[in-house]
Amino acid sequence: MALPAPHLDDRRFQQFVDDAKRYIQQRCPEWTDHNVSDPGVTLIEAVAHMADQIVYRLNRVPEKNHLAFLDLLGVTLFPPSAARADVTFWLSAAQPEPVVLPAGTEVATGRTETEESVVFATEDDLTVVPCELTAVLRQEAGTTPEDRSQDVFAGSDVAVFAAAPQPGDTLLFGLSAAVPRCAAVLLLDSRVDGVGVDPRQPPLRWEAWTADGWAECEVSEDSTGGLNRPGEVVLHVPAGHTVSRVGRTDAAWLRCRVVEAAPGQPFYSASPTVRSASAFTIGGTTRVVHATVVKDEPLGESAGVPGQRMRLAHAPAVADRPPLRLQVSDGDGWQEWQVVPDFASSGPHDRHITLEEATGAIAFGPSVRQPDGSVRQFGAVPAKGSVIRAPYYRTGGGRSGNVARGAIQALRSSIPYVARVENREAARGGVDGETVQEAKVRAPITLRAQERAVTARDYEELARRAAPEAARIACLAVDPAERSTGAAPAVSPAGAQAGQSGGTDGIGENAVRVLVVPQAVPDRGGRLRFEQLVPGEELLGRVTQFLDERRPVGTRLAVGPPFYQGVTVVATLHSFRAAKADRVRAEALDALYAYLDPLTGGAHGDGWPFGRPLRSGEIFAALQRVPGVELVDEVLLHPADPLTGRRGDATDRIELARSALLFPFDHRVRVIEAR
Repeated sequence: MALPAPHLDDRRFQQFVDDAKRYIQQRCPEWTDHNVSDPGVTLIEAVAHMADQIVYRLNRVPEKNHLAFLDLLGVTLFPPSAARADVTFWLSAAQPEPVVLPAGTEVATGRTETEESVVFATEDDLTVVPCELTAVLRQEAGTTPEDRSQDVFAGSDVAVFAAAPQPGDTLLFGLSAAVPRCAAVLLLDSRVDGVGVDPRQPPLRWEAWTADGWAECEVSEDSTGGLNRPGEVVLHVPAGHTVSRVGRTDAAWLRCRVVEAAPGQPFYSASPTVRSASAFTIGGTTRVVHATVVKDEPLGESAGVPGQRMRLAHAPAVADRPPLRLQVSDGDGWQEWQVVPDFASSGPHDRHITLEEATGAIAFGPSVRQPDGSVRQFGAVPAKGSVIRAPYYRTGGGRSGNVARGAIQALRSSIPYVARVENREAARGGVDGETVQEAKVRAPITLRAQERAVTARDYEELARRAAPEAARIACLAVDPAERSTGAAPAVSPAGAQAGQSGGTDGIGENAVRVLVVPQAVPDRGGRLRFEQLVPGEELLGRVTQFLDERRPVGTRLAVGPPFYQGVTVVATLHSFRAAKADRVRAEALDALYAYLDPLTGGAHGDGWPFGRPLRSGEIFAALQRVPGVELVDEVLLHPADPLTGRRGDATDRIELARSALLFPFDHRVRVIEAR
């Protein structure tokens, strides 16, 4: 940590007043009225107040010198990060012509009496392409596709799968045009019902053909109950959807494929049938970012001298790489200048600039005198009088952009044919900019690490630089038992499902494991879903690449999520006579989910500690603090699997491996009212 700065003058207002009164007794003993009502004392207090302000400014000198030293070391404030989310634009009805939503289209959250709306803007153009159904093919497992288009379009009943369905049976739908990033609706008519499957969880998978092969589609609505009754299926088609040939038919293909049933999941006993089908496009999905676009901002004229600095009108600059486009007029047109991290490798003719994203400060290359007396120019210098402008950058960001799913629901301007918008997942990635105090704490760590990961603290700090949006990061040395097996022991099927990613194929000697918990925004009600805590491949790859370049030679590195151990609490409470049982139950459940939250739970509110076991006594204490609870009668802890919902035997203590975190799942609370 930084050395404490001494107070150059530690006197305060009252001390100045007391000293002045003592001098009065020595120099002017006839002045005997020292009460605050005396005009002379009032004058003394006024002077003491001004002296106190001077001392305060004097004591700021060590802090100023400290900051100047950090500036010499090149320590700058980290800028904020902007949250991003996928937003679906739903059309009022299917349109015969493409509907284009240009980049920069603004959407926002709802505005309330206490909170302002949060504005997002689309990053790319979105085209909602119209389509219709042109072909229907049926393919049993291990056979070639069979064209049944004429039968379906004629209204005949067509068996979707084999008489005894098996995994691999497929029904293919050919669309007239590829609909990448669009929401496609399949209207199906069927008269077969009750073929063995659970209509809420049929063993089916919907996929679309892309340039990389079959990719899974997200199903936002399926009223057919697994193709058992008339209804519609709403599919969100992935971005790479394209036209291809299946059999003798060219079309943009979607397919419904039978998959293996999960344990306890009913399977088809007979094939459903389809007698008619149609398709159309009803919306599209694109990425939005919590930032405002600034275009064609004039920055002034060049002075023609090295090291010139200027500042953007809107700071911070966020959300893009590069974060800024800058142009300089040379009389014949506009020349593009490139943002670089520093001028160390810049020559005198390189059009390079540096940008402090947090403050918006722009700097051109300096001239530096060399040891031999010559002067070297780092980066080009614009000609004197040249006009400088920023044609494009984004400003905004921060934690306020991390909104729950379903929160983005307002269009900032009316768009033809668009009825509503929604974000089907929470916006994530928003991080506030670094403060001066945080930079002062980080500076000694940066000096010690010197861009090299040696200690566990080094790995954690460098990983945070690579992924500031991560909620939690921890580094663990791999135990000898783990080194022999090549992986960490799984504590639950949920942990195994989360998987891991690393820079090496196995774990050997001198091995470390970096655990990454992604940022997650609870749904309305304060509940986290398990899939929100599994980091994406892009996040893990970014951290792995950054650390791999800075790890010592011979050290093996694995970057991945922790193993999540699900836990279900079953508790019995007695409420006070005046308390309502439903309210007590709701608040008790909220207390359990909050205390066991992997991001904000624990005794200190900064997330459940890695590897810390859970004891039933802690749950007793957490529930006893709930308003309206008179007595906590019984608490049982059950190990649980959040993926399958299965629970283990009751216990009073749940052990965790060092690389594991708790995940609260499906708590049960019974409240007995007082009589």
